[in-house]
Amino acid sequence: MAIGAKDVKHVAKLARLGLSEEEITTYTKQLNDILEHMDKLNALNTENIDPLTHAIPGHLNVMRPDGVREGLSREAALSNAPQSNERYFKVSRMVGEGEK
Repeated sequence: MAIGAKDVKHVAKLARLGLSEEEITTYTKQLNDILEHMDKLNALNTENIDPLTHAIPGHLNVMRPDGVREGLSREAALSNAPQSNERYFKVSRMVGEGEK
């Protein structure tokens, strides 16, 4: 499956990225190179290979057991907030007037 400039433009539009024609050409080539490499990896026979959780044998994640604990009080949670009222964090407006 090849990616064309039309696909890159579409994704850029969805991500609200303004790309130049040079960037579109560059990203189209890079994405196709990645897909070509993935095709090579998919062609490998991995039927008798065990899945790995770590690249280094014997390396394990050490995790503490889950447990129920008391959460923060509202006052403690709001104590370091740059702005808050008595009950909520205050944040800057994210959407301008008339925008959806």
